[in-house]
This record gives sequence, structure tokens and C-alpha cells, in this order.
Amino acid sequence: MPKQSATIHGKQVNDRFLFHLYITGASPNSSRAVTNLKHIFDKLLAKNYELEIIDVYQNPAMAQKENIIALPLLVKKQPLPERKMIGDMSDAIKLAAMVGLENVQ
Repeated sequence: MPKQSATIHGKQVNDRFLFHLYITGASPNSSRAVTNLKHIFDKLLAKNYELEIIDVYQNPAMAQKENIIALPLLVKKQPLPERKMIGDMSDAIKLAAMVGLENVQ
């Protein structure tokens, strides 16, 4: 399958973004993180992303594999380098920096 290419905020992006969001069930912080990420990423990445939500209560092996110390935890898997962010994902500027769009307000 050929690589997809998109222009996001004037920047050429050749890879689709892949994120893993580790949450703890339907806790308020987990729910906020999911809602915030979808809202911000839809704006920032123009649907050029995949977000896999992993509930550590239902899949503790995945949590152990990532050596998780705090939740919610977002892991940018692709494109490399891998990056991690902890919290309710409400800071759009930090999320933009995480995906390489530092100049987006």
C-alpha cells in the first residue's frame, strides 16, 4: 500500500499518524482525554490519524508492555520518533508540538 500524503496547516505530511491512548475505564480523566484528543486531532491532523484506545483494566498486558506509570497516557507510535504525553490532553499547543506542528496556535 502506498504512503498517504497530506498537507496539514501548510506542512507536507507523508505518513499517517498512529497513536495509542491508554486509559482507565470510563473515569472522568479518561473520558476527557478521549474527547479532547478527537476534537484537537480532527483540527490539527485533518483526519490523517488513527487513535487506538486501550483500557488498561481490560488489557493489563498492554500497560505492562509500555511500562505505564500514569494515566491517561498518549503514545505517538508513527511517524517516528515515538513520543509520550500524560494528562487529559486538553493542551492543544503541547499536542501540536508532539506531532511536529509546533507553530500551530
